Amino acid sequence: MTDLESSIQFLPGVGPKRAELIARELGVGTLGELIRIYPFRYVDRSRITPIAAIDSCAAAIQIRARVVRATLYGQGSAVIARNEFSPDGSLVSRTLARETVNGVPRQQGPDGAVIKFNLVKRLAVLVDDGSGRIEMVFFKGIKWSWTQLSGGGEFVFFGKPQQFNGNYSIVHPEVDRPQGTAAAAGGLTGVYPSTEKLKTGGVTGKVMCRLQAAALEACLPLVRESLPQYLIDSLGLCSLQSALRNIHFPKDARSLEMAQYRLKFEELFFLQLSLLKAKYIRSRSECGIAMPLVGDAFRKCYDALPYKLTGAQQRVVKEMFADMKSGRQMNRLLQGDVGSGKTMVAVLCCLIAHGNGCQSCIMAPTEVLARQHFDNISRYLAPTGVKCALLMGSTTAKERRPIHEGLADGSISIVVGTHALLEDPVVFKRLGLAVIDEQHRFGVDQRSRLWRKGPVLNGVQYAPHVLVMTATPIPRTLAMTLYGDLDVSVIDEMPPGRKPVQTMCIGQNRKKALYNFMKKEIAAGHQVFVVFPMIFDNEKVDMQNLERGYDEICDAFPLKDGYKVAIVHGKQSAEEKQFNMSAFAAGRANILVATTVIEVGVDVPNASVMVIESAQRFGLSQLHQLRGRVGRGSDAAYCILVKDVKTGKDAQERLDLMCSTENGFEIAEADMKLRGPGDLEGTQQSGLPFELSIASLSKDGRLLEQAREVASKVLDADPALEQPRNAVLVRELRKDKYNIKDYSKIS
Repeated sequence: MTDLESSIQFLPGVGPKRAELIARELGVGTLGELIRIYPFRYVDRSRITPIAAIDSCAAAIQIRARVVRATLYGQGSAVIARNEFSPDGSLVSRTLARETVNGVPRQQGPDGAVIKFNLVKRLAVLVDDGSGRIEMVFFKGIKWSWTQLSGGGEFVFFGKPQQFNGNYSIVHPEVDRPQGTAAAAGGLTGVYPSTEKLKTGGVTGKVMCRLQAAALEACLPLVRESLPQYLIDSLGLCSLQSALRNIHFPKDARSLEMAQYRLKFEELFFLQLSLLKAKYIRSRSECGIAMPLVGDAFRKCYDALPYKLTGAQQRVVKEMFADMKSGRQMNRLLQGDVGSGKTMVAVLCCLIAHGNGCQSCIMAPTEVLARQHFDNISRYLAPTGVKCALLMGSTTAKERRPIHEGLADGSISIVVGTHALLEDPVVFKRLGLAVIDEQHRFGVDQRSRLWRKGPVLNGVQYAPHVLVMTATPIPRTLAMTLYGDLDVSVIDEMPPGRKPVQTMCIGQNRKKALYNFMKKEIAAGHQVFVVFPMIFDNEKVDMQNLERGYDEICDAFPLKDGYKVAIVHGKQSAEEKQFNMSAFAAGRANILVATTVIEVGVDVPNASVMVIESAQRFGLSQLHQLRGRVGRGSDAAYCILVKDVKTGKDAQERLDLMCSTENGFEIAEADMKLRGPGDLEGTQQSGLPFELSIASLSKDGRLLEQAREVASKVLDADPALEQPRNAVLVRELRKDKYNIKDYSKIS
């Protein structure tokens, strides 16, 4: 029996070199880690498919057939050697090529002659099962396969069939003798995560199965139960040892189902338990400044609004006021679609803080968005007399001095800014509320510095109330996990008067018609966004495409005809970006050619058309964000998705969905199913603060909700997990896997 921490190098057939390869490619170094690498799918190796019944749509098939012919091909498909066999398996003929290599005659064949395998390009093996024939093709491992198959006989082949010129073949099938196959034993065989380097290093799917079997035999009896017995019994779960055995080598379909359920539940349960426990501890230990008053400034701002708040806005303001007056730190996520009125809600919360003698800061991810927030908020604050300041990286030293002084002495009540707010010289007299816009763009450590700027009263550190805002609709299952320890408010109602944005998808061949349409909109007094992708791993190419696109737009909309085109991208200085953006916002430019720097928060009510070039390269949520930049006025608005000639099936699905709905939450759910939860921001992976080994946020939503419900009940009954029956939970929570950075408290 071996310890779970034993190195995998001691498994039969591994050794130090292969162990290093597996560790590098899969992040696995011990037996305990190896048995937690699960198959991502299973193939039925109990079934033999007749060759006559092969379908190229099948993921993988297994056939049992005898070798009819084995042929080695060289350059230009020249035959180097060929063996042919009769139905009884005897050799019928042998073809031997005679060549001269560097002037030396070379014979090839089994009779003592040497085959120069470095000259062989492929091995083709024709097999027959009585119902038909199919070719097995090998481009790698040719010498081993030739040795195994060139003597004829019956074998079991497993792989994915392909069709070429009307004939089926299987490239690089797994090969076994009939008596040694999984088919003989029956059942499902797991397919494990792999890489090209693993395959090249000899760690094939078959080898991985063998390693898992050896690892389980060595250490499975040492695996300790990770859930309390009372939960296992009440939920009808199988034991952890049973789950691990059947996840790798299922006895039958039912055993596999039970194993998957157990392991998925365990993973999601501990994820939710860690989040809810952190929320529980914080709610009882973090001091928040009690804010029982609304204040005159709030009332003046509210009464002066030129429109009535939507029911959803009124509801979330009440939810936040209840948090702020409770005496506990508010930690709330505000979700709202583009244009739903989140900024107005944030302003009202800042005025509640002001009414209770506290300051507020609003932190935005870009200077463009920070300046826009400042301009809008200043208008809202005009009737109140509350002083607001703007602090950014580009703010000069001369401009900073009075801002720093005003924050320190409390004369500035609200400050809007970027990362500049995190700097040490920025000191507040009494910071009571921190509003973080587009939270996913700030690191946890950065946000913790803002949290630590809360006041110290009577020797006690008070945390500012925290309001995290996002215009990226987050699917419920992802919100429950990424923000599982925040309270969530949703603005699910749009302000009255906003017209839906008409969305359509066109090909590059419709550019002339598109430009004519843009000219009509400009003639009607409207403005147009044209957005190009700026994907980080193709930055040079994308920059060239942007510049080429800008030149094309300038040619189609020449200055001599009265058109003015501005351009904004991340390579420009802050001053250049601000100048061009301001020109467009003020109406001095008809068209703004830009990258996704304008994705978040840019508000130009007069813009009626959003053109997105190479739209297939964007994620659904990113497309939705960009579309939200138009339709902010009372006129009709349009979003035109221009796709490239080569647009894949998945990309086309995204574009079709964009054309069919404006519901941000519906789009976010679809985006997560299509792209996975780690890629919701767009084309660059945003990543998650945790890793799931077997569960899926996009597929196991119902199980996630059940796991959260069970975790909540456990903590209701034993908030500190002090009862002996929950000792196993405490032990599991100490593992690094569940040590998730607190995304809510921001510390």
